[in-house]
This record gives sequence, structure tokens and C-alpha cells, in this order.
Amino acid sequence: MRTYNEKISIYHGMVSIIAVNLAGNYFPIFAISILNATNYQVGLISSLPPLVALIMTIPTAILLNRLERQKKTVAMSVFAARVLFVLLAGVIYFQSSYQSWIFLMIVALMNVPGTISNIGWQTLISGMISEERRGTFFSDRNRLLTIVGMISMLLIGIVMKQQTNNAAAYQILFIMAFIFGLLEVLFLMKHKETVHPKTDIAQRNAFMDWSIFKDHGYRWFLIAALCFNFTWQMAWGLFNIYNVRYAHATILWISIFSVANQLVQIFSFPLWKKWAEQKSNTLIFFWVALGMSTAPILNVLSTNLYYLTVVSMSSGFFVSGTTLLLFNLLLEQSPVEKRTYCITSYNVLLSFMAFIAPQIGIWLLDQNGMQSAMGISTVLRFLSSLVFLLMYVRFMKNKKLELSKS
Repeated sequence: MRTYNEKISIYHGMVSIIAVNLAGNYFPIFAISILNATNYQVGLISSLPPLVALIMTIPTAILLNRLERQKKTVAMSVFAARVLFVLLAGVIYFQSSYQSWIFLMIVALMNVPGTISNIGWQTLISGMISEERRGTFFSDRNRLLTIVGMISMLLIGIVMKQQTNNAAAYQILFIMAFIFGLLEVLFLMKHKETVHPKTDIAQRNAFMDWSIFKDHGYRWFLIAALCFNFTWQMAWGLFNIYNVRYAHATILWISIFSVANQLVQIFSFPLWKKWAEQKSNTLIFFWVALGMSTAPILNVLSTNLYYLTVVSMSSGFFVSGTTLLLFNLLLEQSPVEKRTYCITSYNVLLSFMAFIAPQIGIWLLDQNGMQSAMGISTVLRFLSSLVFLLMYVRFMKNKKLELSKS
């Protein structure tokens, strides 16, 4: 039986995924089809948000670390981010030569409050869900959210199937995203927050607790996770460009790709949870990362839209494992008393990787062409999976040494 906060968190996640699906998933096709964005600008859609997040993460951590109550701050940050969806609807009224850059500026600005809400939510939810319920809860939550996301994407694709080049259609999507953003704020405020008074003033005002990097488990997790995220995010811009410019996918087909991906995720979340509980999060994530390495090279084998749908389905199997296990690994390897600092450090470094990686992907595209860029991405993803395998081997070796001493 789910607790009150677990139920509210699921409701919040449902409206949040709809808001993102109504707007964020269509940023690249909007930029290409309506704003005539260049490849470089399409790459910036993936790179600018993490750059802003990189700048904002440490101030956010200082702010959140000083708060005894974080719920209201997180909710107001979500509201501020969703208000900017309304501004996106007005981009087409500017002079055409500036439209793409204004669009990118607004997308970047979204991540000022977005960073606060993201890190705040991670900290907030980690304190609301007990460790023994964490695996089951996040598996169930992710599965339910994926179902909602799949249905919403399918409906959007059907309704907008003939509107790929209609600017007004995107304006409607952005306004609807703002409305669901208001529901996000409502459900966030309904959470029952446990207040943990911070009596150590020096710790509360501390800029950073550098001792977290001395923790063996957290240090290994950072290395492995950053290698994986760099290679994963490097191909994000490439996928967007390939699907729209090379395969000529419409709004409907973009929605079908997403629905196919999410449909597989729904059924695979419980499998990853089961395997992680039987083995370990670290070992199973090695197989997740290995599977993720196949997506880029498979994607460029054909421009057939039905084939790309099948590739999206195969990718969805491993995306579900990424979504579930990476966050669980972060919480698992973060010392409880220093979790805010651990989450903050992870997000800072992740933002740096997420800014650099898509730009390298676009550079590879310009220098070597799409086939080579995707091939390189596959090789690097494969190498990153080996870091998790090494991490698992080291952990098992240390565990055996501890058992032999006891």
C-alpha cells in the first residue's frame, strides 16, 4: 500500500510528464520546421540548458542547504519555469532572423528555476521515501509515468499529425504545457514535508563539504556515471537532426517514436528492478550501458520510419534501466548525512558534461558526417559501460576483503 506522499508524488509526476511532452519533446522539430534553425542551433537546444544548470547548481545548493523547508521553494521554481512556456508561444512574432536565438535564450532561461526545482525535488523526495521502499516505489512511479507519457504523446501526434509546419499548433502546445505546469505546482504543495532543523550553522552556511570525494563508493559512482552521461548525451542532437532532416519525420512520427520507446519502458521497469535486487544496481547498470551503446549505430542504418520506430522500441528497454538505476545508484552511493552535497556535486559535473557532449557530437557531424559521428558515439558508449563493470569488480573485491577480515 502506498503512503500519502508516494501517491501525491505519482500525481505530480503525471502532470509533469504531460507538461514536458507538450513542449520540450517538440523543441527540435519546432526549431527546424518553423524557425529554420541551423545544426549548430539545434545542438544548442541540448547544450544550453545544462550550461545554465552548471552556473546555477552551486547557488542552488547553498540556498537549499540553508532551508529547513524546501517544498515551497521547489514549487515556486516549477511555476517560474513553466511561465516561460507562454513566452515561447510568442517567439514567432519577432523578426525571423532573431527567432531562433530568442527561442534558445528562453529555453536556456527555463533552467534557472528549473535547476532549483530539479535538485530540490531530488533532495525532497529522498527524504520522503524510505530506503527499503525506494526501489519498488521508483519502479512503480516510473512505469505509471511512462504510461501517461505514452498516451499523451500518442494523442498529441494524432491531433497534430498534419500540423508539422503550422506555427499556431506549437503555440497551442506551449500554452497547454503551462496549464499542466500549474497542476505541477498544486501537487508539489500537497506533499507533506518533514522538517529537519539544521542546528549546525557552520554546516548550513558551508559552500561545499569536500569530504564527499573521499568516500570510495561515491567517487567511483561519479567517475562511472559521468563517463556514461557524456557518451549518452553526445548523440542527443544527432538523433534530433537525423530524424527531422534525414528521415523527414513529422510531429506524428516523432510522437510514434516516443510512444514506441515508452511502451517498452512500461514493461521493462519491473524487470530492471528485479534484476537489480537479485544482483546489484552496479552490475545491472553495466548491461544497461552496454545496451544503450547500440542505439546510435542502429539508428543510422536506415531512414525508414517504421524501422526507426523499432529502433526506438529497442532503445526504450535500456532507457528504462537508465532512468531507474542511475538515480538509485546516486542515492545508494551518497552518504545520508551529506546527500545534498553529493547530489549537488553530481548535478554540477553532469551539467558540465551535458553542455560539452552535444557540441562534440555536432562537431563530429560537421567533420565526418552522420554515419561516422554515430559510429564514434557507439564505440564511446561501449567503453563507458566497461567503467561500470570495473566499478562492480572493485566493489566485489573490497567486499570479499572485508568478509575475510571479519
